[in-house]
Amino acid sequence: MDELSFTVSGYIARPPAEVYEAVADPQQLSRYFTTGGARGRLENGAAISWEFADSPGRFPVTVVEADPPRRLVIRWEGTASLAPQTTTTFEFEPVDDGARTLVTISEGAWHVSADGAKNAFGNNAGWTGMLAALKMWLEHGINLRDGFYD
Repeated sequence: MDELSFTVSGYIARPPAEVYEAVADPQQLSRYFTTGGARGRLENGAAISWEFADSPGRFPVTVVEADPPRRLVIRWEGTASLAPQTTTTFEFEPVDDGARTLVTISEGAWHVSADGAKNAFGNNAGWTGMLAALKMWLEHGINLRDGFYD
């Protein structure tokens, strides 16, 4: 094993274009995930920032690829990662004739070490939480993070 990485996925009962937009649009993303605010739209070449009400400070994010409504690739700071930044890939696959979307999030790569595992597992939990929050937001209008971390 040369590196640590992970993939999480879940189904959202909305068409891919709507799900993609809920991730790419900073106003929507700020309602259910980046509760401290997202600045900038996830589009090709954009340098944006995310803030979380439960974690102080801004996290710079660089958009590597934006291919609506199918795929987003971003890079952001990674602790104990093989490069200064981890790479996160979002894929939006239509299912049930486009009525639902399978969202798959993959991220890597960390050193095969205790610190690498700690950070990979932490991000895995974070992206799993993001998927659950995205589902609740799009399907029910509920901000799942509200009060969850504080």
